[in-house]
Amino acid sequence: MNKGLIKIRGLKVRTRIGVPEEERADWQELRIDVEMQPTTGFSEMNDEIGATVDYHAVCVEISRLAETGSRKLIETLADEIADLVLARHGATAVTVHIRKFILPETEWVGVELSKSVQ
Repeated sequence: MNKGLIKIRGLKVRTRIGVPEEERADWQELRIDVEMQPTTGFSEMNDEIGATVDYHAVCVEISRLAETGSRKLIETLADEIADLVLARHGATAVTVHIRKFILPETEWVGVELSKSVQ
């Protein structure tokens, strides 16, 4: 059965992140992309919101998670986001991309993480 993907592109979040304490002292904006495979195939959803992944709720929770505490690594945040989506939003697989705009000689640096329910 082909289940399809639900995608969020370019979600802007504010967080405190970075290895040096000075970097974590100020808020930074990250961009996050999320791809989620719902447990139900699109053709079986019968136009019911409860049968799919509520992408608005996912965006709200990712933003809240990013604003909570501080982290040294964007890898840590990617892992936390993936676990959140799998545990709370009816997805069987998720891929998280995070872009950080910190190095002046680059457009961005980033990470990508894919996880699925075992």
